[in-house]
Amino acid sequence: MTDTEMNKSAPEALMLLGTHCPHCPSVLGSLSDLVKQGVISKLEVVNLEQRPETGRELGVRSVPWVKIGPFEFSGLHSKAELQSWAEQAGTEQGTTKYFEQLLGEGEVMRVLGMIGKDHSMLHALIGLVSDADTKINARIGAGVIMEDYEGKPELLALIPELGELTRHEDARVRSDACHYLSLTHDVSVKQFVEPLLDDEHEEVREVAEESLAELNNAG
Repeated sequence: MTDTEMNKSAPEALMLLGTHCPHCPSVLGSLSDLVKQGVISKLEVVNLEQRPETGRELGVRSVPWVKIGPFEFSGLHSKAELQSWAEQAGTEQGTTKYFEQLLGEGEVMRVLGMIGKDHSMLHALIGLVSDADTKINARIGAGVIMEDYEGKPELLALIPELGELTRHEDARVRSDACHYLSLTHDVSVKQFVEPLLDDEHEEVREVAEESLAELNNAG
């Protein structure tokens, strides 16, 4: 175990269960083991049949339901899955993976809600944009979120990485990065967009032209 792993705080977990839930004992046993192993620092367990108001407050309609750090899950999950999410809680890589799962399931509003509470999470979308193998639903969802932040200061923090992605080997990544840069309304990003006017792919060239037009109008 590295010094970084040793110093990283283990996340807390919350589990909602029901007395007659067939999968709850298995999930509870797994979480308890992870607490004993130090993978999870604290586990709070709530029986929804006794505390239904907790479910209403969290919008939970079925059990087992688990929250590990910022990550929420419902249904049966193995100990290995829960451990993996616990180990990735608080990391950008973990947040990117979680966003990819949610966006792949069409949960754009959930991701927007999480980012709205912590704008630093917006940075995790770079991992989706930069991966040419990101599934189409997740890629589209990332685009919806980027467009929701059009003209907002939070998007400016992504300029360096998006600028770097305009030189990515995959044309789709280059064109997406170009479009998202235009959403910043910051004329300084023209230095990244203008070279794409001579890109070898027609689609990238077209996106670059549209992006420059938008930047000029915004300016």
